[in-house]
This record gives sequence, structure tokens and C-alpha cells, in this order.
Amino acid sequence: ARAPAVVLSKGVARASSSRPMLAAAIRRVAAPGRALMQRPAAVPSVALSFAARRGYPANVFNHPNRVATKAAVSEAEVVVEEEPVKLLTSDESEDLLKIRHTTAHICAMAVQKLFPTAQVTIGPWIDRGFYYDFDYPEGFSDKDLKSIKKQMIKIINKDYPLRREEVTREEARTRIEALNEPYKLEILDAIKTEPITIYHIGDEWWDLCAGPHVESTKKIHPKAIDLESVAGAYWRGDEKRPMLQRIYGTAWGSPEELKAYNEFKAEAARRDHRKIGKDLNLFSIQQEEVGGGLVFWHPKGAIMRDMIERFWKDIHLERGYDLLYTPHVGKADLWKTSGHSDFYAENMYKPIDVEDETYQLKPMNCPFHVAVYKDGYFSYRDLPIRWAEMGTVYRYERSGTMHGLFRVRGFTQDDAHIFCLPHQIADEIKGVLDLTEDILSTFGFTEFEVNLSTQPEKSVGGPEIWDKAEGALKDALAQKGWDYEVDEGGGAFYGPKIDIKILDAIGRKWQCSTVQLDFNLPERFDLAYIDKENAKQRPIMIHRAIFGSLERFFGILTENYAGAFPLWVAPTQVRLLPVTDAVDDYVQETARKLRAAGIRCDVQSQERLAKLVRNAEKAKIPVMCVVGEQEAKDGTLAVRTYADGDQGVLSVDDVLSRVSAANAGKLEKF
Repeated sequence: ARAPAVVLSKGVARASSSRPMLAAAIRRVAAPGRALMQRPAAVPSVALSFAARRGYPANVFNHPNRVATKAAVSEAEVVVEEEPVKLLTSDESEDLLKIRHTTAHICAMAVQKLFPTAQVTIGPWIDRGFYYDFDYPEGFSDKDLKSIKKQMIKIINKDYPLRREEVTREEARTRIEALNEPYKLEILDAIKTEPITIYHIGDEWWDLCAGPHVESTKKIHPKAIDLESVAGAYWRGDEKRPMLQRIYGTAWGSPEELKAYNEFKAEAARRDHRKIGKDLNLFSIQQEEVGGGLVFWHPKGAIMRDMIERFWKDIHLERGYDLLYTPHVGKADLWKTSGHSDFYAENMYKPIDVEDETYQLKPMNCPFHVAVYKDGYFSYRDLPIRWAEMGTVYRYERSGTMHGLFRVRGFTQDDAHIFCLPHQIADEIKGVLDLTEDILSTFGFTEFEVNLSTQPEKSVGGPEIWDKAEGALKDALAQKGWDYEVDEGGGAFYGPKIDIKILDAIGRKWQCSTVQLDFNLPERFDLAYIDKENAKQRPIMIHRAIFGSLERFFGILTENYAGAFPLWVAPTQVRLLPVTDAVDDYVQETARKLRAAGIRCDVQSQERLAKLVRNAEKAKIPVMCVVGEQEAKDGTLAVRTYADGDQGVLSVDDVLSRVSAANAGKLEKF
């Protein structure tokens, strides 16, 4: 179960060292106003889960234990007072959906009262709020947002009824033309159903809308709404259309929910992987010098990536996969055969002319794996074949859509493709789900949201193979004992799929893993195996990715742990902190011993001990070892961990053994 969110009134670092020197240094470092870690040091495990014991506010979104909590922390005790506050998304609460939708309309009404020349476009609800797009070239300032919010509160307090009206298309057009709202005319033309529905706020304002809404503006709590930001957005997402002003807002059922949401936002900002990546010197994206959406892995980030890739490769080899490496470019004809040139062209870079032939940067790995299959000759006895690759792909993203590691132009997919017989589908899918669970749980992700998407109206492949494939996916999920939602008709035209979202430490859902059956590429590329009767048959192809994108997963991992990474994957696992130059030989020999055992270790000196410890805490080093003359004489280290504070004095062999055990067992803590 996940723990409540925790708000600390005071950060306390443990200082119970058997070495007075280390204890005093820790006390100085953790003194009021200089606290290194704003987190409880001695929270009973019965009260808080693993995430909260690390000092992470656990998730506050819809989950049986997702509640916001306040904790008063003193040096003597921890008192936890629970205040149940569930923060639901619009999909999870019909009431909140109506509140957010109505608040979007109130926002638009307020804008047009204050800025009569602003033209309205669309204003939908979103997960935790709403937005509304306006054509207003002058733009909205922060001061304008405050004025708009005040006007919204006035509208709310007037208790206007929300009234639904059905009109003919001709009547709607007449009314819109009278208001001179060209965007609404375009929206009207895009509506294919009859009758046209309009929602009124009293007799003051109306909008084309299908609903739903609350009964009156008074149903909106004026202290449970906020306007958050303004951003530019092209009309219909088309860069050739006008740039609009998008006002983002949020709305909740109570002020307590809004307060909890604001606390969540602050915590999410603290965990922002872009800031942490810069602070810890993990990676950079040098848009001005090199180009947007291209990731540079710095030494610390690169060693983490290497550890992740090594683990990924080792576990795949254990599970019967073979590894592939394929080129970054290929002939354009390959993408025409695969269909990507027809269906995915807007995300592909322009072709490259090479010696009278046309080449293409690969946007996906699958056609290359198909090419490897076609280069062989396979019997039914050879199947299943499992091929995996950490393959870098390149996709065009508009500059306005890129976001740190989450959305980039060049990224590495942990792709794998399985070629199997129809009766092998269920076992192979079960194997993929087992592998997915084992990999994700190794990185601390143990809660999943699973969706199964089934045959759409237009598809390739006959009903028999679709029924068999969907049945195999359901059987595999049943064997796992996983609950799942069915998205009827939501599958790709070439096969059904399973999507897996993970929940992070503060309750956000991230789409990571996908298992997709494909009846299309084997047909397009004329793939075959020889069956028992010596006849050619089509294999079933399964696409799957577990991380999805290595870059995106690294961003998620960074935010989940707020940069305090599990010991086994941390870029620097142990930092040695010599107190005096007299122990330098001992420290260097200890560092060599740890490195020889595969432990990532560095040495920092030339500063006061308090600053050395503080810097190690800021760098979120899992294990810090202070070395004085007594430690050098005894062959020991005074050990402190980022997660649990002072560990006392241990021998070098003990430290080596415990970190080595963490590496072998992929453990989070010392």
C-alpha cells in the first residue's frame, strides 16, 4: 500500500554516531536553517511506506490509500494526522468533470466580459482542470489572469443556471454569425450530428457544447478554482493557422482539494527531471548549440544508462532472447513496404539522397528486425524467435511539443519482436508480462494500470485470428491475476494490444510498456515459415517495449526518486571524505579496493567536514564514509547513508560486502 503524502514541519538528520567527530559534523550540517534533507529520519515503518520513509510524499491521486497527510516531526517523535483528500482526475469523477467543464465556460465568459475583442475557440476539461483557447493577439499577462479569476468568482456568486438548448444547424449558424465568432463557425461545420446543442450561462453567455455541466454556477466553489498559466497554441494544432492564447486552469470540489493539488504541484516541480538532471550533471539538451530534442549523456548519466542497459541485456538473455544491432538509416523503399511512409510520414524526417538512392532515418526498429527474419530460413521447429535491441530512432517533433527527456527527437527504444506460431501466442504474451513485471519492479515500480485494446472497425486479418489473439491476451492477463480495462475497438488496425502504465511515488501514471500483436507486417513483407506439411505459413509477429523509450524512462526514474537513486544504479555509490591529508594513502587504497570490486566510488576533500557532508547530501550520494586518523589506524570507515543517516563505524570489507550485495540483488538501500 502506498503511504499518505507527508508535509514536514522540520527536517531532522540523525546524529547518533559512535564517533564524536562525525556526530558533531552531522549536527552542524543538519542544524536549523541548514538542514540537508527535508524528510523524517525516524518515521516508524508501520506508519509510512518505503516511499515516505525516504521522505517522498506518496501519491495523492485515486488509490485506496491515496490521501493527503500532514506530519508534525520533532526530534523525539513523529505524529501523523490524516486528512483524507482524494485528488481524482476528470475520468475518475463525473462530478469533477462537470465542475471543470463548467469552470472552462465561466472562464471564457469572464474573458469576454473583460476583453470584448477576444474570440473564443475551444475549452475542454483535462485530467486535473481545463483550458480555453482565445484569439487575442495582445496576449494575457499574469495581472490579467488575476482580473479574470476575480470576474469568474463574480459570475459564480451570481448563481446563474446552466441551461441546455437544442437548435437546428441553421439557427446555430445565424447566432454565431451575429456574434462574429469565426472559430465557432468552423467548429459547427465539424459537428456531424444533429441536433446542435448549446449551453447557456443564465441569459448572459452561451457556447456550442455537448456537455455535461453542473446545474448552476453556484455549484462551483469559488475558493476551489485557480488560473495557472497562459501558453501559446496553434489553432487545430496547425503551425500554419493562427497562434492562440491558451489559459490553463484547475477546479476542484473543495478548497482542501485545491490546497492538496497545489502541494502536489510543488512536489512535482521539486522532482522535475530537467532541474535534477542539471543539478546532478546527468544530461543536457543543447538546443542553441546543437539542436532541440537531442540528448547528451554526461558521465554520471552515461554510467547510469550503461547500468540500466546491462541489466536489460542480461535479463533478456536469461529469458531466451537474442540481441540485434541494426543501422540508423535504411532505404526509403523499406518504409514504403512497411506502410510508415503512408501512415507516419509527418513524424519522419525528410529522405536523404545517397548515390542516386533514397535513404531514410529510421523512426522505428520493426522493419529492420523483419529484414533480419527475411534473411533467414525458418521451420516451425525454430519458432518462437525472440529478438531484442536497444535501437535508436529519430522522429520529428515540433519544437513547442518537446519536453526534457519525455519528448525528444532522437531516442532509444528497448524494442523486441517475437515471431511465433498461433498456438504459442498465449505463452509468449505471458512471458512478456512476466519480464515486464520483473524489470519494472527492479526499478521500484510495482503498481500498474493495464488496458487491453481490441479489434477496431477497420482491420487486417480474419475474425478467427483476432479472436484467438484477443483470447490469448486475456488468458495471459488472467494468469498474471492483473485487473485490466478493455478498450473495445481501440486496437491498431493490424492487431490487439496491451498497454501498461506505471504509478510513481506521487501517484502520477506514466505510459511505458506495450505488447502489440501484428498481422500486417508479416503480410506486407511476405514473411514465412515452413510447417509440418512442408508448406509456407505466416508467422505471428509480436512487438513489445518495456521501458518504451530509455530517455523517457530515465526521466520518470529521476522524478520517481527525486534524484536519490537506488544504490545499485546510482552514478556514485560511495563517497570517501578524508578529514586530513594524513589519511590520504589509506583513502586512495580503500577507493582502489572498492573500484576493483565494481563499486562506483569517488573521493572528495580539501573542505571542512561539514561542507563535505553537505555537498554529498546535495549530490544525493547513497553512502558517505568519513575517514579520520582513528579510522585509518583501525581499517574502518564512519558510514552515513542518504536514506537512513548514521550507520556507525564499519570495516572496509563490511562496506564492500554490503554495496556488492546491493549490486548483485539490485537493492535500493545500503
